[in-house]
Amino acid sequence: MHAQEGAQILEVNNLKKAFGSGRSRLEVLKGIDMNIESGELVALMGPSGCGKSTLLNIIGGLLEADSGHISLNEFRYGTNPPSRVVDVRRSGVGWIFQDFHLVERLSALDNVIFALELSGVPTSLAESQAEEALRKVGLSDRMNFIPDQLSGGQRQRVAIARAISGSRPLILADEPTGNLDVKSAEGILDLFKELCEDYGISVLMVTHDPNLASKADRMLLLKDGVTAASDIRSAWGTAGDK
Repeated sequence: MHAQEGAQILEVNNLKKAFGSGRSRLEVLKGIDMNIESGELVALMGPSGCGKSTLLNIIGGLLEADSGHISLNEFRYGTNPPSRVVDVRRSGVGWIFQDFHLVERLSALDNVIFALELSGVPTSLAESQAEEALRKVGLSDRMNFIPDQLSGGQRQRVAIARAISGSRPLILADEPTGNLDVKSAEGILDLFKELCEDYGISVLMVTHDPNLASKADRMLLLKDGVTAASDIRSAWGTAGDK
């Protein structure tokens, strides 16, 4: 069961992160506040090096913040080291990257089963959950194909199936269309919207593509260490990729 439509599933409060120390200390995130509702597709944009991936890594439990906190459904974290938030990675967030990160010798189905087993799902349940996830992404006729037999768009769909399997409420997508042609990229965005609408899954997507971002429910601009809600066109004019 997913959260009620419109219910807030992610809340980020005053999140701060710096790297280095002394003179070389670089404050990347200077107090991020944001929230995402169930079934919402949010695009995150901003100049290169502004901290988009750092923010995703903290929300995804791969990196701890210096201060601030995150609520994701029942999970409360933010400043905990990654070793303390294994449950967030297991059942809170699914990841999608620019590179598909599939195991080349495994079929689409076995790639998803493998990921489920790694996250602690018993083998007896993993197969049916994997099949369901692949059906949701439109690959019911490609389950036994290995990655080499699939197009780039289909491989990213396998990666999305892997991310949504196990009923995770939030998908973090870091440049998910970076390796795809325009048509495949639009297909992936349409799929995200379907998953949001039909299953109440929420997606936070980092993208450099204003056209894709404009199709999200909402856009956020990360600039100077804080997020601003955007009408992206006016905000982008001030962001300036220098």
